[in-house]
Amino acid sequence: MGTATLHIDLNAVVANWQALNALSGPGVETGAVVKADGYGLGAGKVARALHRAGVRRFFVAVAEEGAALRQDIGPEPVICVFSGHMAGDADMLHDLNLTPMLNSIEQMTRHFESLPGQRFGVQLDTGMNRLGLEPMEWAAARAIVMAQNPTLVMSHLACADEPDHPMNAAQLSAFRDMTDDLGVPRSLSATGGILLGAEYHFDITRPGIGLYGGAPFAEAAPVVRLAVPLIQTRDVAQGETVGYGGSWSAEEPSVIATLSAGYADGLIRAMGNEAVLFADDIPCPLAGRVSMDLLTVDITHLTRIPDHLDILCTAQTVDDLAASANTIGYEILTSLGPRYQRRYTGVC
Repeated sequence: MGTATLHIDLNAVVANWQALNALSGPGVETGAVVKADGYGLGAGKVARALHRAGVRRFFVAVAEEGAALRQDIGPEPVICVFSGHMAGDADMLHDLNLTPMLNSIEQMTRHFESLPGQRFGVQLDTGMNRLGLEPMEWAAARAIVMAQNPTLVMSHLACADEPDHPMNAAQLSAFRDMTDDLGVPRSLSATGGILLGAEYHFDITRPGIGLYGGAPFAEAAPVVRLAVPLIQTRDVAQGETVGYGGSWSAEEPSVIATLSAGYADGLIRAMGNEAVLFADDIPCPLAGRVSMDLLTVDITHLTRIPDHLDILCTAQTVDDLAASANTIGYEILTSLGPRYQRRYTGVC
């Protein structure tokens, strides 16, 4: 088989949700963020496994994601849409009972006029300056909004992965100032916010990256293993170069393996000459640039030629691999390409 295999452990996803649910504490509902096709791992399969485990509220980025998810998980769970009610969304929101998180006066007008009585939530901007109503806008609109009975009021932390960052406390204070007297379910915390402690949890938490094995949830069970098959090996003499631009030069006679994956598969060019792959627990460094469809790896030190090497595994998490490319685990996960054969373990 010429394509790499992405192994996805749904039992680990469920275990991570259960751990974050326990951290969220009693009386708090723990949802699940499955946007970007479940962070690249398959939103339908991930959500079905989580629904069986007890998740009753999912979050997606846009209504189109919500429409696809509704077909996968059925009519019961709540599906909240972060982007709110965009132009052209009314039919999807209505027919599939999606809950837009309204972000602006314009969206509120659109929703209340086109879908009166349809459930909705509100997103507030507490300092991230990305989505949601700012404090002055909320002060002007809140009486009208509350008369329409929102089902959730939420905001999003900008620096939750840095526990000591002063923005966390500032946003918490702003969120309380804007919402303490509402009497409506509230949500402030994704994975990082859950780890900040109970004062950040409110009524609903919404873990995302932690479900999939990523930082800042250091105790997360590993979810993915990416096994990349070898196409060819060759002996490279001392002083010869490998790959585009001749950026890697053999310091001694070497054995170079060419593997079937590249930046078209989400293994971004920036990791060239920095990342490693693994033969079981033995690290094998990349040799040269990442190509569109190929990796070249130094396996001189191995005692046998393997049929594949792992680039994601227990020895190298998505965050470890991201560090070699000066990026974050989110980008690695969500960039994983469509050519991989995906194999799931656990109930999906």
